[in-house]
Amino acid sequence: MAKEIDRLRARSAWETVKESPVITAIAVAPVVLVLGVVWWLTNGFVAFVLLALLGVGIVIGGKLLK
Repeated sequence: MAKEIDRLRARSAWETVKESPVITAIAVAPVVLVLGVVWWLTNGFVAFVLLALLGVGIVIGGKLLK
């Protein structure tokens, strides 16, 4: 049952992205802006490490909330 709910949520998220990419762009813009500023102030490696840490935090945070 849990896998079916995850598939349903993934499908609905993908449909939202396909129907209105502007909403997706608005949601992603702050992350892109922060990474761009970090890249500009330091270098690409630091921005990549920050992106990786954000990804790990999202994955771990999502698993802790379930």
